[in-house]
Amino acid sequence: MPPQPDITALLLAGGQGTRVRHLLGETPKPMAPVAGRPFIEWILRHLAAQGIRHALLSTGHQAKAFADHFDPQPVPNLTIECIAEPEPLGTAGGLRYAARQADHTPSAWLVLNGDSLAFLHLPTLAASLEKSDAVLAARNVPDTTRYGSLQIDTHQRLQAFREKQPGAGLINAGIYLLRPPLLENLPDKTPLSLETEAFPDWLRAGHHIQVTELKTPFLDIGTPETLPQAETFITDHLDQFLLSP
Repeated sequence: MPPQPDITALLLAGGQGTRVRHLLGETPKPMAPVAGRPFIEWILRHLAAQGIRHALLSTGHQAKAFADHFDPQPVPNLTIECIAEPEPLGTAGGLRYAARQADHTPSAWLVLNGDSLAFLHLPTLAASLEKSDAVLAARNVPDTTRYGSLQIDTHQRLQAFREKQPGAGLINAGIYLLRPPLLENLPDKTPLSLETEAFPDWLRAGHHIQVTELKTPFLDIGTPETLPQAETFITDHLDQFLLSP
């Protein structure tokens, strides 16, 4: 795919990973070894295949592990910068801090969780941003009980995050394409959450947030049940969605 020179990826990788700590020990969850590489490296390789050329990693817990891996072993065609939080800042707080440390402000930030992999078609996300302030990628699942769901209008624009409740619906996939002014106006509050604070604030301010549904494979390694699935998930989709190993 052609390079996307003015979209910078920002991966949130500062969480504690408490639910899988007994499986990983002190290894940060995004650095879990999967098919010969840290899980987060597979995300980065997919982004490079989508034309992304610069990525920031917002790290916290065991931040040194990320720099120790990627400084001597860069991903082809991708510049990676690790930015360690000075303290736990929350998802929006970590995003705000990393963006402020960046050398360049892109036309859009592609924000992703460092512990989940969804296969993207970046031109589709970028097209959705043309008439919006942000794009939120969603997944349709048969039961939203574990996640909470999204309330959207007839134009596929976000109206609210709903509380966890049974039944099918759209859930947040943890992937966002954001215009920089949204981050510049985040309050200096710590910790600061994307879902419970930043997005509701943006909606109240009248920002248009387009929701686009992902229909490609997705894996979140955040639970003891899903982490062991990662090896098969990567190897099954290697040729179709990722750079060659």
